[in-house]
Amino acid sequence: MEITVDIHGMSELEAQKHLEDVLRRAERGVEYIRVIHGHTRGQTLAQMVRSPNKLRSRRIIRRRLTMNQGETLLEIE
Repeated sequence: MEITVDIHGMSELEAQKHLEDVLRRAERGVEYIRVIHGHTRGQTLAQMVRSPNKLRSRRIIRRRLTMNQGETLLEIE
């Protein structure tokens, strides 16, 4: 199962806290979280999502880039 989270318009700190909450609350059947961060207004949110030093969770197994530069797929356990 996959869920989608759109963090457009959030500050880096707001987006990080929101994603950490989503990761904590995601049910065990969820395998992927598709994060829509955009790419035309800078790379701050994309870098936060893609960096293991900024967005930390033991549930994240892998971060995958997609053909869409404005999203990142988080594989979780």
